[in-house]
Amino acid sequence: MATRLDVVAIALVDPDGRVLMAQRPKGKPLAGLWEFPGGKIMPEENPETALVREVREELGIETVESCLAPLGFYSGSLQERSGLEDVHLLMLLYVCRKWHGIPMGREGQCLKWVKSTDIMNIRMPQADRPLASQLRELLSPAL
Repeated sequence: MATRLDVVAIALVDPDGRVLMAQRPKGKPLAGLWEFPGGKIMPEENPETALVREVREELGIETVESCLAPLGFYSGSLQERSGLEDVHLLMLLYVCRKWHGIPMGREGQCLKWVKSTDIMNIRMPQADRPLASQLRELLSPAL
């Protein structure tokens, strides 16, 4: 039976409709790929509490649970991560438009703001792709 890894991620959306993406640092699995910032849900946390903690630790910003809107989730194997066997990832993505502070990569990761229309053009982990597509549909004006 696979071990399940529960994580949360955030799509910070600025007033111009751009989304903050973080680049996985050297030495970590999937180094160089761009992803939504976030991290593991600890056993004593609910997803929203975990995400508030993660953005404080990773990005140095503050937000509150009421500013987090669930967008979607990814459920699948972590086959693309070498060295991990039988791990099933459950990633919950939340959208946030209100926070305090300026996001900075506090764990060695590079950050960049990406237009929602360009988000599918960047290299990202398999788990982030379907969520990025949902986010693009949410943020892109109707044709």
